[in-house]
Amino acid sequence: MKALTTRWQDGVALLAGLYALLSPLWTETSTIAMWTLIVLGALIVAASVAAMAGRTMDLMEWAHVAFGVLLFVAPWAFGYADLMAAAWTSWVVGVVTLVVGLAALPMLRHIGGGRAAPQH
Repeated sequence: MKALTTRWQDGVALLAGLYALLSPLWTETSTIAMWTLIVLGALIVAASVAAMAGRTMDLMEWAHVAFGVLLFVAPWAFGYADLMAAAWTSWVVGVVTLVVGLAALPMLRHIGGGRAAPQH
């Protein structure tokens, strides 16, 4: 069994995803806002766990970037920008996920991106 990695970016993305996933419990939402937060939060959590397990780390960091962008634009795309708590949750968690995903990419290039590093 492979040990979990300890990159801080994956831990932050995991916490952000959990926050989005659980936020409908305390945040006023519409049906579409609730499901958007639950689904994208769960996808961020899944990508974080996969990255921590060392599974295709570069792909999971790009997944963080993509899910962060989707979560950020969701309030406008799905029409819940007027629900301030749900919208702000989407915007903040989206930006955090996007930023930590991008922050992990140079580190992945440095360690070989989860693949065998090129020989010099």
